[in-house]
Amino acid sequence: MTPNLIRVVIADDEPIARRGIRQLLAPHRDVEIMGEARNGKEAVRLLKSLVPDLVFLDVQMPEMDGFAVLREVTPDRMPDVIFVTAYDDFAVRAFEAHALDYLVKPVNEARFEDALSRARERLGSKQTLALSRRLASLVSLDRPASQSIANAVVSPRRLVIPMSSSNLIVDVRDVSWIQADDYYAAVYTGGKRHLVRESLRSLESRLNPIEFVRVHRTAIVNLAHVCELKREESVLILRDGTRLPLSRRRSRRVQTALRRFAG
Repeated sequence: MTPNLIRVVIADDEPIARRGIRQLLAPHRDVEIMGEARNGKEAVRLLKSLVPDLVFLDVQMPEMDGFAVLREVTPDRMPDVIFVTAYDDFAVRAFEAHALDYLVKPVNEARFEDALSRARERLGSKQTLALSRRLASLVSLDRPASQSIANAVVSPRRLVIPMSSSNLIVDVRDVSWIQADDYYAAVYTGGKRHLVRESLRSLESRLNPIEFVRVHRTAIVNLAHVCELKREESVLILRDGTRLPLSRRRSRRVQTALRRFAG
């Protein structure tokens, strides 16, 4: 098995549609079709047992549609999803479900190649694959479990980010902000972006709440990196010039956190 192999499941109740996806995937040597499902229940079973990297998922299937399939699969077993359907009415729901892409039947070859390229960018690199397998080691804290939050502010802490041939270890204080990215989180540090397969909520629970604050449903910011708060525009400006939206319902909490942090 090659290191960058993309493991795929095809779920569609139409044999012709499944054959079409197989034919479009056939020229790609970095793709392995792990299994095919003829309905929603089979799709759930395959996703749970095979844990593929990518699923081509029909929206409308007997017994259980594509959205219901996703509700049955836990986040740790959820692959990237490319929806395939005969109707484009489901596009908004597909992207709300964090689908990687959305293809309308009959699938256009160029459009399919574009969708697969997006999947390859997400899954193909050793770095991304390694990150997805190391959830438990994402954040390492160098303090005793009994240490108080107040003392933890000055404690040395490290963020361990697996790379292709080594682990990148950064001080948590160097992380400027973290962004939700589908099933992943993008960690910004030292002017670089590192993709980690873990939810923003999970990361938030690991980080020191005195230093890191949720400013928007899609962003956590390191208060030490904030240089300006524009209340009229509901925008935070970081030291590197990044502008982050500040949600209205979180505005007062963030302002209080900034004052406490500065004090």
